[in-house]
Amino acid sequence: MHRNFLILAAFFGASGVALGAFGAHGLQQLTADEKILHGYQTAVQYQMYHALALLAVGMLYEKGNKKWIRVSGNLLIAGTILFSGSLYLLTILKLNGSDAIRFVGPVTPLGGVCFITGWICLMIGVMRK
Repeated sequence: MHRNFLILAAFFGASGVALGAFGAHGLQQLTADEKILHGYQTAVQYQMYHALALLAVGMLYEKGNKKWIRVSGNLLIAGTILFSGSLYLLTILKLNGSDAIRFVGPVTPLGGVCFITGWICLMIGVMRK
């Protein structure tokens, strides 16, 4: 098992639950804007999905091609930070009425590309063992 992937999976999972609880209770008291709430919910969902995926990567590390599995894990970490992180930041910026959203918005698709590439690398890593 790859210890660092497992540790980060647990961190992403725990923080995802905490952020989800905030979204369900605290954020709805700050705004009723459905677009903001939906974007935040998407961030939490993808963070949780990829926390579980990273957990699988950590457990599969010794069973697959380590190089590809490691790349997969790193891409899933980057994707979580870029995709979910940018959506969390966009939520804050929108709540504050900041114009900086135009700089943060393009980061989200980059995180999505990391997710897709991470899944493909995981597939290759399992197939090449």
